[in-house]
Amino acid sequence: MKTTLFLAAVSAFALSATAFAQPAAAPTTPVATAPLPAAVPSILIKHGHVYTVGAAGTLADGDVLIQNGKIVQVGANITPPAGATIIDAHGKPVTPGLMVSWTQLGIEEVQLVSETNDSAPNQALDSAAFDVADALNPSSTLIPVARIAGVTRSLTAPVDCGDVFCGTAAVIHLGDGPDLIVKKQAGVLVELEPNGGEHQANSRPDIWVKFRETLDDAREYWAQRAGYHRPGGARDQRSIRVDLDALGPVIQGQEPLIVHVERASTIRQILAYTQANKLKLIVAGGGEAWMVAKELAAAHVPVVIDNDLNLPASFSDLGATLKGAARLDAAGVVVAFQPQNDGPAHYARTITQIAGNAVAYGMPWDHALAAITRNPAAIWGIDSSYGTLEAGKDADVVIWDGDPLDLSAPTAVFIKGVNIPLVSRQTKLRDRYRDLNDKKMPFAYR
Repeated sequence: MKTTLFLAAVSAFALSATAFAQPAAAPTTPVATAPLPAAVPSILIKHGHVYTVGAAGTLADGDVLIQNGKIVQVGANITPPAGATIIDAHGKPVTPGLMVSWTQLGIEEVQLVSETNDSAPNQALDSAAFDVADALNPSSTLIPVARIAGVTRSLTAPVDCGDVFCGTAAVIHLGDGPDLIVKKQAGVLVELEPNGGEHQANSRPDIWVKFRETLDDAREYWAQRAGYHRPGGARDQRSIRVDLDALGPVIQGQEPLIVHVERASTIRQILAYTQANKLKLIVAGGGEAWMVAKELAAAHVPVVIDNDLNLPASFSDLGATLKGAARLDAAGVVVAFQPQNDGPAHYARTITQIAGNAVAYGMPWDHALAAITRNPAAIWGIDSSYGTLEAGKDADVVIWDGDPLDLSAPTAVFIKGVNIPLVSRQTKLRDRYRDLNDKKMPFAYR
């Protein structure tokens, strides 16, 4: 799904001057509680400016109680259980952990080194069955880089499609492994934009005929799946059996098609197709999606967008604008942000810059925060356990040293209640070479 840029865009750091004047003042009593088992070590974050991104709104002086990896209470003046670890936030922002939508975290280490990159199927083939969950590496050095910037969840998806179907995405958490998977089948990625590559179809009619035929094959296959496996069963479909199996949850309406599409006319086309065939649709890319905002809102179709891409990368997104996310949001479209699409695995940490820039161009601050917390949780079907600071949710919590959508950094990151060390390969290299005159270092490092 990578778009070849004609011009290299540099993420701006222009942010809203009103970034810290947000939702309403705090209630004075606890707003949510859950049973608290006895004798379990707890963590109480006190005196934070707590953005619950939920029904309780913002607590100007709020507390968050964590136990057994879950949030058990959010409110004011919470009494700590015996033996609890108490962290004083000193009025600093406290938010849910952030989620990036569409990265290659866990399946890519060095983009141009094939031995470390499992993000793309054989580009000569379609592959709905290409499942990123089979390649996840919890030891990836890119995961700590993202999580010390406050990112605790990712929609990890394939990239660089063959013809049309790219593969199956998964939701992962960025905590300690070995098992990172939160949701194994989060949708099948489809490429509807011609990319001019060697293997991909070079015109929209080519793409669309293969797209329709593959889904027709999947419906036919699932209608007589038992017969397909009998000797002499039907075997004249365009796609192989494993791809047709992978498309089962899509044609049955259980999982979405994640469709990379930029041009307004193509967005209308895929919207009409998915409505006619009762399929779930998520638009990814959406450079011109704001032009179709009313139709998308009416159909309850969310958009995952890198809002910083305002310069045309092709003739498909001539209408891209820094105001795109604000316009979609104002029309009632559920918006989520993806990191810079020229290297999402490496630039997951830029998600706050993208959200902050959206605020600078008209998106309400609290809506931009929701676009990297609550909204992606709802889009990818994990909102029962993540996305807001509420009792019963996983304790993905971040304490910041300033406005999280400004040039700020976390002072503490919790993923499922675990206090994550704010250390990555990058910080270790920084610290190693900070003082080149350090006589304790071997000569080769001086």
